[in-house]
Amino acid sequence: MNKTFDFFLVSDSTGETLDRIYLALKAQFPDNNYKIHHFAFMRTTTQTATLIEACKKVKNPIILYTLVEKQTTNHIINECKTFDIPCFGLLDYLIPQFEKIFSQKATLKPSGQHQLNTEYYNKIEAIQFTLEHDDGQKVDTAINADIIIFGVSRTSKTPTSIYLGERGYKVSNIPLVLHQKPPVFIFKSNAVKIGLTIDPIRLSDVRKNRISILKDKQSSSYINMKIIQKEIQEAKKLFLQNKIPYIDVTRKSVEETAASIIKIFEISQEKKNA
Repeated sequence: MNKTFDFFLVSDSTGETLDRIYLALKAQFPDNNYKIHHFAFMRTTTQTATLIEACKKVKNPIILYTLVEKQTTNHIINECKTFDIPCFGLLDYLIPQFEKIFSQKATLKPSGQHQLNTEYYNKIEAIQFTLEHDDGQKVDTAINADIIIFGVSRTSKTPTSIYLGERGYKVSNIPLVLHQKPPVFIFKSNAVKIGLTIDPIRLSDVRKNRISILKDKQSSSYINMKIIQKEIQEAKKLFLQNKIPYIDVTRKSVEETAASIIKIFEISQEKKNA
């Protein structure tokens, strides 16, 4: 029988970084069972005591932390030694090393990555733009995007766009509908244009699941394989005609698709600046 490990993700901020690292670790050891416990905004010894008590109540606790305040960090480390709790500080090694490289002392300021500065407000603006230009909305201002994504229905345009928006990119996504072409001026935009495509069988399965959830029995053409194949063929034809690079999302997660798009965007920017 597989063991169950309780991961305690401890941060003096929101804990976003820890969530990603936890998921990466978990993916490498899929045969175990896992439970996750969040301890965000950890900044006092009282909170530390609550954390340790929670760890003592489970069989296999593991603490991952991103803390910069020395007193809190040392308290957790000492308590973990006392009760033999595995404890890993993800910044404990990196910060001293970068202090050497930069010849500077770190500020050790909790939530330092969440300052309300120009970068933060640009990110909020990007998210707002992306939401306003989802699924072909506001086509007239879509040309002001950093990235324009094209694809037939259910090729993950919206979640990919939102993910990119949260990374600070203004994104517009344009649905491709059979026998309907996007406005010509869209293709003249300076935005980086990218197409999404998918295996027809996979797309049919995704659409069938969508219809099942919505309990819509009137959308037979939406899942008709011949129509789906035609949609994808016409989409690829459009990409080729307009020299738009496209990504097959059949076996890609949203994060992987977004990473590919960012790479294409960066290459495009490098060419413009060359």
